Amino acid sequence: MVMAPPVEGVPAVRAPHRDPLRALVAPSTWLAAAHLLLDAVVGTAVALVLGLGLVFSVVLLPFALAGVPVWIVTAWVSAGMARLERLRYGVLLGVGIAPQPMPAFRPNPLRYGGVLWRDPGVRRRAAHQLLAAPLGILTGGIAYTVLTGALALLGMPLLGLAITADGDTAYGIPLVDDAGGRALLAGLGLVLLLAAPTVLRALTAVDVAVARSLLGPVPEVLAERVHELERSRARVVDAGEAERRKLERDLHDGTQQRLVALGMTLGRARTRYKQDPSAIGELLDDAHQQAKDAVTELRGLIRGLHPPVLTDRGLDAALSAIAVRCPVPVQLTVELDERPSATVEAIGYFVVAESLTNVARHSRAAHASVTVRREGDGPVWITVVDDGVGGADPDRGTGLRGLADRVSGVDGQLRVDSPVGGPTVLTVELPTGPAGLTR
Repeated sequence: MVMAPPVEGVPAVRAPHRDPLRALVAPSTWLAAAHLLLDAVVGTAVALVLGLGLVFSVVLLPFALAGVPVWIVTAWVSAGMARLERLRYGVLLGVGIAPQPMPAFRPNPLRYGGVLWRDPGVRRRAAHQLLAAPLGILTGGIAYTVLTGALALLGMPLLGLAITADGDTAYGIPLVDDAGGRALLAGLGLVLLLAAPTVLRALTAVDVAVARSLLGPVPEVLAERVHELERSRARVVDAGEAERRKLERDLHDGTQQRLVALGMTLGRARTRYKQDPSAIGELLDDAHQQAKDAVTELRGLIRGLHPPVLTDRGLDAALSAIAVRCPVPVQLTVELDERPSATVEAIGYFVVAESLTNVARHSRAAHASVTVRREGDGPVWITVVDDGVGGADPDRGTGLRGLADRVSGVDGQLRVDSPVGGPTVLTVELPTGPAGLTR
């Protein structure tokens, strides 16, 4: 399993101290000890919760498939527990573990349950949580034994004060009735205590390796994602070149021709003005109309490139204009705690515009809804739903594939759930971190 990169700004593993005494008193040593001792408690708790969820999912499955919603809830609870585990690794060990995203929600419970069951990230999280109890008991037990054993041996000289003079051994331990023996045990305790940081680091390294392997991104998914990004980048470049040629044709065949005609009309008016100043009214009216047509056409081209209302007033106002113009009635909901970057706004605008165009042209829908939401500084989620005939497939058309390429430009994801007969649900996630740029 390939280890996930640490979170930027957080060291992957705190640098060990070479001096045993400094290592012993270093905060990182005792934070590691606390982490390992917590492993047994936390591991048992998460294994119990996940185990009960899996058992009830299987037991209730024959009863009208009641186990399916239990499995979906169990998978999401598992993801929440994994998020808390990654937080614990970051706080106590300074280790950042990148998450493997959950599959996007789908309205059909059976289909979504199957997606969750097949998702490698869900299975790996469950494996870690089932393994957490025995692994935590093992590593936490070793850490506890080393620390308590070292402290107990160091306390042997003090134990001599509690021994009576009859020479009996105390607690069944030989050598404690002799000062030299107690000093020897104390020396062994000191050696064990000085070796404790090394033991704790080794146990922590094993624990972190397992966590990164099972809680971090799945290598196969990352490789496929990189491959898809490479392909989408190539398609984006081709689409950009095609859009540039289209814009060039529109300017050449439309606006440029109107401006040429306007120049010719003004030239005729100037010639006629020299001959008969009172006879140029019709030519001036014609030139005025041509100028208005050219301005209208330029505005249309500019609006297609980037609508001014989007820059001035944001997604809510820009999408409201799209919804009003759509032939299919659209219910629009925009909930943005914070305005995203201009790049994300532009992509979100064109995603909704293209989606509603597809709804109007192909879906035969009577109603559509668009929801745009963002909580805090998190990603922007866009959901477009229509009650049409369904059957939309990104592999069979350039429209949805173009949307996927546009979304991938900021490392976003687009999912389409469109069974035959409908409804069609298009879900887009647009990150607002480094990939999504900042304002």
